[in-house]
Amino acid sequence: MKPLCFILMPFSKKKDENGNIIDFDKIYNDFIKLSIEESGLEPIRADEEQTGGIIHKAMYERLMLCEYAVADLSLLNANVFYELGIRHAIRPHSTITIFESGSRLPFDVSFLRSLPYDKELQNLEELKSQLTQKLLNAQSENKDPDSPLFQLVEGLKPSNIEHIKTDIFREQVKYNKTIKLRLEILRKERSLEGLISLENEINIQTIEFGVLVDLFLSYRAVEAFENMISLVDKMPKPLQHSIMIQEQLGFALNRIGKKDEAIKVLEEIIKHHGNNSETLGILGRVYKDKYKEALESKDDFMAQGYLKKAIDTYLKGFESDFRDAYPGINAIILMEIANDERKDKLLPIVEYALKQKMKQSSDYWDYATLLELSIISENKEESNKVLFDVIDNIRESFEPKTTANNIKMLLENKQKRKSKDFSWICEIIKKLEKDVN
Repeated sequence: MKPLCFILMPFSKKKDENGNIIDFDKIYNDFIKLSIEESGLEPIRADEEQTGGIIHKAMYERLMLCEYAVADLSLLNANVFYELGIRHAIRPHSTITIFESGSRLPFDVSFLRSLPYDKELQNLEELKSQLTQKLLNAQSENKDPDSPLFQLVEGLKPSNIEHIKTDIFREQVKYNKTIKLRLEILRKERSLEGLISLENEINIQTIEFGVLVDLFLSYRAVEAFENMISLVDKMPKPLQHSIMIQEQLGFALNRIGKKDEAIKVLEEIIKHHGNNSETLGILGRVYKDKYKEALESKDDFMAQGYLKKAIDTYLKGFESDFRDAYPGINAIILMEIANDERKDKLLPIVEYALKQKMKQSSDYWDYATLLELSIISENKEESNKVLFDVIDNIRESFEPKTTANNIKMLLENKQKRKSKDFSWICEIIKKLEKDVN
């Protein structure tokens, strides 16, 4: 069995202080992972799932129990430095530090023998050779302390980590990897039965939080909203009370028609944690759905009230974080329906914010927002152009459904006010709905 090497580093694409993009997933896959494997170790990277800022039990276990670690200090990432501090307090040696050569290291770690690399990995083979050699040296019998704590405090002894705990940890790592692979397959197969069976197999109170979040979002992917709600009640309290889980609980409650309960959950988040674009975006969706229900019931008074409430909530969400265009575009769609003059001022701001964000990374909602903006502007050519990117980036079935419903609302409003040929918008809706099935 190979010794384990834990990797502490940022995820995905990030900008450095000069505005240059660093693709950390590429750095990991092409450089760090291969070097670790070449040195005879098994790499384990931290889970990327967001759990409301909680550093959970599995993270501490990996920091403490993995025999070796590589820490990427680029961009002065706060999480990485916190984790490195824990690692240096527990392990006197076997922690290798690296950094992107454009990053300026703070004084407290500048004396560490860190390996610099360039973000383009131009000298990849040489870099791999250097990191591999550092890891091989760390495995040698003559191990000098690399932890500043153990270097500077004379007589300090490392904690005694029992072998039995380490062996249990090894098995848990393998077990969690197996579960995550199964979850990925079940999501692709849209197998609710398989997800329920997997949930019944695991110990929810002891499994790492990342696996539970993965299961939770897998239920969302197959639109099993009742199962999402049920799983929240079984989660350990720290995870259950995290912002992300509570937001998604509100999302699920709304989807099964329990709108007042959803509002209560989401308002509690805002009460305790302040305005947040994600929370307010979900809350705006609840009020939008209540507006549509009131319309169907022909209760014009309540419909207009909920329409205003939805616009105000979405607008507040966009104003809390201009980088998040989702609440912004929804505010614009409803302003279009309400004949709200603020729409014309807001539209270019949302479009600019979206395009700035897309210079770094793009996902389904970014392209869906571009599509909705082009339909509002009645730009047929641009709408059909971006439609491919929307469909190509679908991850979960509720996404195109949401976009199709938004476009239907826009279409109905346009047909009421103008006698134009909007058949091209109907074709876009058909394509979105077809891709759901």
